Amino acid sequence: MLSSRTKHFLHCCLLFTVIAVFEIFSGAVRLEDDRPEEFDPWLRYGYFTTYMLYLIRLLTFLPLPQVLFNFVGLILYNAFPDNVQLKGSPLLAPFLCIRIVTRGDYPQLVRNNVARNMTKCTDAGLENFLIEVVTDKAVGLPAHRRVREVVVPPTYRPKSGALFKARALQYCLEDGVNILADSDWVVHLDEETLLTENSVRGILNFVLDGKHHFGQGLITYANEDVVNWVTTLADSFRVADDMGKLRVQFYMFHKPLFSWKGSYVVTQVGAERAVSFDNGLDGSVAEDCYFAMRAYKEGYSFNFVEGEMWEKSPFSLWDFVQQRKRWLQGILLVVHSRAIPLRHKLLLAISCYSWVTMPLSTSNVVLAALCPIPCPPLMDFLCAFIAAVNIYMYVFGVIKSFSLYRFGMLRFLMCICGALSTIPFNILIENMAVIWGLFGHKHRFYVVNKEIKPPITV
Repeated sequence: MLSSRTKHFLHCCLLFTVIAVFEIFSGAVRLEDDRPEEFDPWLRYGYFTTYMLYLIRLLTFLPLPQVLFNFVGLILYNAFPDNVQLKGSPLLAPFLCIRIVTRGDYPQLVRNNVARNMTKCTDAGLENFLIEVVTDKAVGLPAHRRVREVVVPPTYRPKSGALFKARALQYCLEDGVNILADSDWVVHLDEETLLTENSVRGILNFVLDGKHHFGQGLITYANEDVVNWVTTLADSFRVADDMGKLRVQFYMFHKPLFSWKGSYVVTQVGAERAVSFDNGLDGSVAEDCYFAMRAYKEGYSFNFVEGEMWEKSPFSLWDFVQQRKRWLQGILLVVHSRAIPLRHKLLLAISCYSWVTMPLSTSNVVLAALCPIPCPPLMDFLCAFIAAVNIYMYVFGVIKSFSLYRFGMLRFLMCICGALSTIPFNILIENMAVIWGLFGHKHRFYVVNKEIKPPITV
């Protein structure tokens, strides 16, 4: 079996190979002195058309900051770390509250996952912990000394009018509801998120270290039974994003420069209460993003948590579109919020607008063939670099998510090809989400289906 360093070296070689091949075959790097025909676009197309062609071409550079972060993260830090080793005794760890927020629409799913997560905690040697389920509807959890069910009253209204998941999270922090000390820690999970022993050890190391107020780790989506192969392969990009951009911003800068996700979040209770989730309507659609930006503004520090957790990708294409639409709308509300200074959300804003302008930047695929324009060599090189890294993200996401020993070489290679073939689909879905998100109602919170219904047998 290959060592983690060998795997990382091979991954780096593959990444540089993909970039080199893409640069050469796209024509950005020319091995021979065969320069393309030179012409004056201002004379061929006219001033207005030429101006618009260059403007649309420049939009392709908006993803450059996050592409650079992903590239550095995938190269600089070991992409295939060994199993997490405990750096201290679990008996000495501060109190942990594993908090699961749900509407209560899938009570059996919640009960099953509480039981599974309980087992993972005890198997990892965790002693000082509580699993807390915060729900709008009672889910009927069995009585247990380490399980607490908190039902949010329908009459509860946060001071700022926060809604949806932010409302439930804020209810947990209210006096009379909160039972945790400021020195305790909360692990935030979605209702479908599953712990692993590695993630429990990573969380223990994080809280025992105690140097940072907030942390987040890797989530993968291809574990156990795959419900929808298309959405799961499309989500392989998110796995690579965690291993690249997320690790750089937390390991190197200890700041949520591009925000973070809403699950596998570790927070110190005192810091969480100081930041709060009571952030009005603008902070309710993407409450995780708004919370991160507020914490960044207040000077709190972040770090990456070792170990991975498991989730499922959306089960249907409809849910996949709705999920992306909500993310886009929520992040746009954060970017446009006057409560967050521009210097704290600049990279987030650039990343968000690279998403918003995706329909225009995608049109370059057609415009480059129909209306070619001469560009400086550096511009061509960077365009090819952005495309190559983004394409490799899908390849790496599959390598990281799917086990070669579990699937075998043939199915493993088919998964990589499948992930690459989902790129056009993913671009189409993202474009639909952008258009729908820009013109649709902004303050809605769509919850995707999380529960797998067992087959009925006779």
